[in-house]
Amino acid sequence: MESLNQLFGGGHLLLRNHLSLVTKRLTRDDQVHRAASINPTALHVTECYREFSTHHKPKVLILFCGGTLIMREQEDGSLVVNDKDIAIQQLLQMEPQIQDKLAELDVHFIDNIDSSNMSPETWDVIGQVIHDKYLDYDGFVVTHGTDTMAYTASALSFVLGDLGKPVIITGAQIPGSRIETDARRNFVNAVRVATLDRAGVMLVFDGDIILGARSHKLSESKLDAFGPINWGLHGEVRIDIRFSDSAKPRHDRPLQFQPGFEPNIGVYTLFPGFPPSELIANIERGSIKGLVLNAYGSGNISYVYLDAIKLATSKGIAVVVTTQCLEGATLMHLYDVGRQALNSGVIQAYDMSKECIITKLMWALKRTSDLKEVQNIMHTNYTGEINIEGKLYGAKT
Repeated sequence: MESLNQLFGGGHLLLRNHLSLVTKRLTRDDQVHRAASINPTALHVTECYREFSTHHKPKVLILFCGGTLIMREQEDGSLVVNDKDIAIQQLLQMEPQIQDKLAELDVHFIDNIDSSNMSPETWDVIGQVIHDKYLDYDGFVVTHGTDTMAYTASALSFVLGDLGKPVIITGAQIPGSRIETDARRNFVNAVRVATLDRAGVMLVFDGDIILGARSHKLSESKLDAFGPINWGLHGEVRIDIRFSDSAKPRHDRPLQFQPGFEPNIGVYTLFPGFPPSELIANIERGSIKGLVLNAYGSGNISYVYLDAIKLATSKGIAVVVTTQCLEGATLMHLYDVGRQALNSGVIQAYDMSKECIITKLMWALKRTSDLKEVQNIMHTNYTGEINIEGKLYGAKT
């Protein structure tokens, strides 16, 4: 554990008291009023820095996972991870004013990897550290590569049940060593949000605050690389910081630590001509526990795959159907091709992001092999990741 006190000395938190908080207290996401969730983009709650205590400076733990934020450029122009000590030093020196004006920081080294090498085991390690240090810190920031950041944000949303503090995930598109980097801004904003009176897993990038389980990487090169799927922004960093009325405040209930993911699932994107034999062969091998099918439109699946679906469900393999569309939801009762698949035992994903569907299914299968229980878990709204009210999308349920 390394502290910024060792590098930059002490400092005083600058408290700004001139803005009042107007919040709606929510105990569970599935109790959010429809009026609030139908217009999630209304960012009206404004605050500067966290005022949860006047007795101490906020303490934030940085969970270091590597990523572009601290990568170095090789002679051929490709980016690679730095040595551990150099990477941590670079991160800590990115903005010396953090210690004086925002929070006391400590760093816990998780890994130093390109996020393409992220794994479910590492998700559990991140969750374990947050669980073990939960009472020692006011907030947490996970520095992470952008490629699998949305997967980690979704995964941690389920590992950290009834989360009462902010867990912020951030990174960069441009290495911190370059003058044009976005690393400093993203890192500073992540620490700022980690000190606020909000709870939950959030992704902070280019001024956007996105609910972790709704996040998705939209661009490989734009600085505003992330956005929410089927939802509005959770908040936004402007000259102040604003949140949606669905953002939850902190609470003191115990953290429900629920690690564990079943990695043996298959994800298939259907296309005209995709042979059903591919699905059947994978199902008959007996190694997979779940399937995600990226179907057409509102969850439509050709009749030629019905036998494969029935075979999978007969073997106790959960089959989740989502849409290939970036926006919208599965409403499989609308067309006969969808209804037939639904009647064959598939679980529709409604409006969840693909990252959320995959990580949630892996998390569900670690808890039960009963298909009905898997469906119940997939259709439970834990953090605001799913809306099963079809009427929101103009159709009857």
